Amino acid sequence: MTGLTWRRTVALLAGAPLLLPAVAARAAGPRKTFALHDAPRPMPEIAFAYEDGRQGRLADFRGRHVLLNIWATWCAPCRKEMPALDRLQELLGGEDFHVLPLSIDRAGIKVVRDFYARIGIRNLNIYIDQQAGIMRAMKLGGLPTTFLIDPEGRQIGALVGAAEWDAPELVGLFRERIAAVGRQGR
Repeated sequence: MTGLTWRRTVALLAGAPLLLPAVAARAAGPRKTFALHDAPRPMPEIAFAYEDGRQGRLADFRGRHVLLNIWATWCAPCRKEMPALDRLQELLGGEDFHVLPLSIDRAGIKVVRDFYARIGIRNLNIYIDQQAGIMRAMKLGGLPTTFLIDPEGRQIGALVGAAEWDAPELVGLFRERIAAVGRQGR
């Protein structure tokens, strides 16, 4: 082995313990891939448009947990997880929890509305950021990206990639978070 090849091999092997747990976690199911942070993180103020054209902000949802999902109709994994997000909103949506699917489709609300109609989305509202400002503000590199935001507007969990959002493990996790805030008396 040449010196360069040897250094690459050592570097790869040295990184292996860091990579293997992540691979094992993905194989174990959705709960393992969605990570809660050790401490809440600040969330930038996010601007978007509601379906009716009104301007909205993430602050409009203060007081409840928000599952903010950044997606686009042209993103295959995003399209695949939409029905699960719809079912999650049906299960948990209300005063304490809201799924906010924020589309970055440049073509606007019509493509999102058509997509929802085509696949039967009934419980999710349409929110759009046509300039993809959230991608720059959060320095995001991939879609879908999802954040769990607490009632105070802080990021408490995140996942880059798709998930089965209505899986029992995740529904249980979200219910636990909602109940914990309820016990604290907001």
